[in-house]
Amino acid sequence: MKSIILASTSPYRQALLKKLGLPFLAVAPNIDESPILNESAQALVMRLSHEKANALFAKYPQHLIIGSDQVCVIGNKIMGKPHNFDNAFQQLKSASGNKVTFYTGLCLLDTETGKFNVECELFHVHFRSLSDAEITNYLLKDEPYQCAGSFKSEGLGISLFERLEGRDPNTLVGLPLILLLEMLRQHQVSPLFDN
Repeated sequence: MKSIILASTSPYRQALLKKLGLPFLAVAPNIDESPILNESAQALVMRLSHEKANALFAKYPQHLIIGSDQVCVIGNKIMGKPHNFDNAFQQLKSASGNKVTFYTGLCLLDTETGKFNVECELFHVHFRSLSDAEITNYLLKDEPYQCAGSFKSEGLGISLFERLEGRDPNTLVGLPLILLLEMLRQHQVSPLFDN
């Protein structure tokens, strides 16, 4: 079985990948994640997922490299990580009472053959109407400043939602495991196979 590299230092993505019980190494891809002018959310996350995986191509010549990237869209506006309280407050204020769509790009690159598969998984979050006090209290408790959309669904973020809509709740945390497992099986890799 080829060794697996996760092109990410995100503790959330690492925790998700650990659930599969497959050995892997997490490595920072160090790429420029700036969007291109007029780039759609789907195009952005697919491009960045591929670039993250590709950034480690030369260093890991006989591996399967996983790249993933995520943004959320409120209305027609792409939202990334807020990085601070004020930006997070504005993101959650915009999300209040609205549907927010998460676009998560996933790339699996086989560095032995150079072949890769890149796809985008969507997930929708319907937010409750939130008071300013609820938003403030949530941000002070969960501090989701490195999370697209300004919440941690695996934490107190669940208290912000009316309902969730999508095929894989792991997508919301940043790594669509159902899609990843589909891709890995094409390379004869699965936690359920005898390796």
